[in-house]
Amino acid sequence: MQRPHNVLFVCTGNATRSIMAEAILAEKGAPNFVAYSAGTHPLGYLHPKALRQIELAGLSRDGLRSKSWNEFAKPGAPQMDFIFTVCDSAAKLVPPVWPGHPLTAHWGVPDPGYMIGTPEEVERAFRGVFLTLERRIGLLLSLPLSTNDKVAIQKEIDRIGRE
Repeated sequence: MQRPHNVLFVCTGNATRSIMAEAILAEKGAPNFVAYSAGTHPLGYLHPKALRQIELAGLSRDGLRSKSWNEFAKPGAPQMDFIFTVCDSAAKLVPPVWPGHPLTAHWGVPDPGYMIGTPEEVERAFRGVFLTLERRIGLLLSLPLSTNDKVAIQKEIDRIGRE
């Protein structure tokens, strides 16, 4: 039996988008995927509205915390199979050297934490980002990863990020 695929979602603060993605994949991808998230400059806290979306979806918050992407480049860290940036600023930075040469893609979504508007508009922005990430993760889960055709898989994960 093949080991689970390790997936890292990267954002700047690791407080909202990457945390939601980690929670979604942890639930929907088990046991074939193990989800992680990290930030280029972690804020050290989780956005309450992101946690609310996770709770509304019935997903677990266990183990979620804001952490640096450097944790995943250290010796002994889990070897990633996929790394997805979910914010534009993180995608522009030079990443650490990732052991194992994981496939990477940019799945950028707007940061709802900066949304200015009525409480309903802000809630709708968080929900929209959550649903976009959930849809993209669903598409990832539907890919025939057992083929081990890295070129074809790379094309597909790039396409998912453009949808």
